[in-house]
Amino acid sequence: MLLTSSDWIVRWSHLLAPRGTVLDVACGSGRHLQWFAARGRGDRHRPGHRRARGDQAPSAQLVCADIENAPWPLLHLGIRAPFGAVVVTNYLWRPLMPTLLASVAPGGVLLFETFTSGQETIGRPARADFLLQPGELLRHCEDLHVVAYENGYLESPPRYVQRIAAVRARTPTETPQPPVRYPLQARDTG
Repeated sequence: MLLTSSDWIVRWSHLLAPRGTVLDVACGSGRHLQWFAARGRGDRHRPGHRRARGDQAPSAQLVCADIENAPWPLLHLGIRAPFGAVVVTNYLWRPLMPTLLASVAPGGVLLFETFTSGQETIGRPARADFLLQPGELLRHCEDLHVVAYENGYLESPPRYVQRIAAVRARTPTETPQPPVRYPLQARDTG
């Protein structure tokens, strides 16, 4: 059974440059890997942690590795960062955050969604080690341009989450403008 892609990842995936590379960390069944590939997004998809199952894009390079108790596996495989997008859902290992952030290319995007405090009141995960604290993703992304951020309760399925879409500046001196612009609503003043 193929799970549907996270609405957060789908909503902000347009921030990835066409043919940009994607690192899908702790990809589980590969639902985001398949979603990006089906839409021609991402030239190579490189999930970590567990082997993805099901049909895969021919350009995918799957890496099955212990990313919590061993050195970062991509270095040993000659897979070079940075990536056009780093995607993380339903996973948190704080010691890995600096590596994930450093893996976002100039002009690249971090799409991150996972559980936050409050989740322990309704289900798993319940350990504080696996739950973000209020504003924690914002603090981790202070060197990126935050395009969108949410923190709170979602009903379907019931869960407490933090989600962020953040872009790395193309140059160290660039002050990025929001990549998504919404038109002003026309207003009748008469």
